[in-house]
Amino acid sequence: MLETIAQLSTEYNLMLITTGGLLVASFSSLFSVANPTAAMPIFLSLTEKYSDAERNTTAKWTSIYMFMVLMIFLFAGTAILGFFGISLSGIRIAGGLIIMRAAFSMLNPDKSGRKLTEEDEKEAMQKDDITFSPLAMPMLSGPGSIAVVIGFASQATDYTDYVIHSISITLVVLIAYVVLRLSPGIMQYMGTTGMNVMTRMMGFIALAISVQFILSGISLFFQV
Repeated sequence: MLETIAQLSTEYNLMLITTGGLLVASFSSLFSVANPTAAMPIFLSLTEKYSDAERNTTAKWTSIYMFMVLMIFLFAGTAILGFFGISLSGIRIAGGLIIMRAAFSMLNPDKSGRKLTEEDEKEAMQKDDITFSPLAMPMLSGPGSIAVVIGFASQATDYTDYVIHSISITLVVLIAYVVLRLSPGIMQYMGTTGMNVMTRMMGFIALAISVQFILSGISLFFQV
């Protein structure tokens, strides 16, 4: 009886460790690529003439749309790509390349690390509603974030994995909401130098993630 209890306790502890490790890996991967802090300058620029209430509402709906986009691709992304005959190994390699491109941009924020082009920003200034486009897409849930989420789905083995990835998406979205809400104070505190340092750190993590995605895809393709 005691041996059975001890065995069950060991299995439970291993499950907690595995689940916790997956959650940390899932959260850190998505957060580093979405990188809400890098969206703050554009968010403040586009909402410069907004009142505090309007800016807070914009942050709320941007986060809601971000959540919806990422969840859709988590549960339907692989099915959509599978409809076009794209293999899981191809999905992972393509996702890794997309993330790698975003990572190199983040490693050089002064030159190519912009989340939006100048043309996109000018067009956004003319819009009445900027929550879905360009804030939610492509700024926060752009190609890199979507690639990460589809990568999650392609590696999920059971329902528990989807629950864990859903939790990580929710956490990243909540943090993005808080970051946007507090962006005036955060920008004033961190300054341009602090923002560049943070972006480069996230870029390095994203680069490591992209390499892992590519290696995973190659390994799956060659069955090694």
